[in-house]
Amino acid sequence: MYQFEQPIYFYAFAVIPVLLLVFFWVLLWRRRAQKRFASKIMLEKLAPNRSIFKTTLKVITILVALSLLIIAVANPRVGSKLETIEREGVDVVFALDVSKSMLAEDIKPNRLDKSKQIIHQIINKLKDDRIGIIGYAGSAFPQVPLTTDFNSAKLFLNNMHTDMVSSEGTAIADAVDLANRFYTLDDNTSRVLILLSDGEDHEGGIEAVIEGAKEQGIRIITIGVATERGAPIPIKENGVLQYYIRDNNNEQVISRLGLETMQQLANETDGVYIDGTNTQEVVDIVLDTLYNMDKSVYQSEQYTEFKTYYQWFLAIAILLIVLDTLFLNRKTGWLRKLNLFNEAKNDEE
Repeated sequence: MYQFEQPIYFYAFAVIPVLLLVFFWVLLWRRRAQKRFASKIMLEKLAPNRSIFKTTLKVITILVALSLLIIAVANPRVGSKLETIEREGVDVVFALDVSKSMLAEDIKPNRLDKSKQIIHQIINKLKDDRIGIIGYAGSAFPQVPLTTDFNSAKLFLNNMHTDMVSSEGTAIADAVDLANRFYTLDDNTSRVLILLSDGEDHEGGIEAVIEGAKEQGIRIITIGVATERGAPIPIKENGVLQYYIRDNNNEQVISRLGLETMQQLANETDGVYIDGTNTQEVVDIVLDTLYNMDKSVYQSEQYTEFKTYYQWFLAIAILLIVLDTLFLNRKTGWLRKLNLFNEAKNDEE
């Protein structure tokens, strides 16, 4: 079994046909220029050592060396050992509120960015757990399914913003209901939903989804990313404040922490409510909660141990470059003697 660690570098092969086209264009241009300068017999007398084959061989050598360098950078690897690895951990789903109220700046830099920072810090401390990400505002949507690829999950997390959901509002019940369907029922794993929000709920229906979470054994950790004093909701464009959101009576909207909803979700599912003001404190409490939960085997997979072979391609590329420098940049009568392009015959004519 073989693979390339960085196959993205293969896009560099697109340069090779471009270089070939440039080479043929230069060759054609030079031949026309030589015909205008002197006849064929005169050119042979003026430049007796000129060789089309030498130029062609030089270009081919450079292109082959370039191809080998690209393969070396892509790092070819061959599987050498098979192992069976069993993983055990907790299924952790993050539900991130992306409603407009999360733009309020009572928690710096704002509620949404603070929530992302918290999730990043938690993910960085996890090991063999699986994580998923849900976004919600007026409705909920899956962002990242349960996975062990933490780097990809963080990339998707970074791209979450308040314009992802067209419907306004905050439907916490929808987020919890989606989380209830996020887990694999066949897996006997511990399940945790970490919900980050300012706690404002405009849709209701919390009691029903709490019962569903309890039936599936899902513990809900709620993180309140807001203050009870609240703050207005700014709308910015390129970092410049445009206006603050107002209600139907043209009154400035003040978004405040919905503490009661957040505590209800946590208390009734054997979870915990955490004030999201202090990032490190939040991370410590979450990790302590996950550490004390039962771990179970959720995945068994084959892992191939690979050996890298980039050095072989690199060595050959360097050798070709050295040969080109030492031999193809000098007078090479031995190439002429090979007569690969019938040059001797052309000379006789």
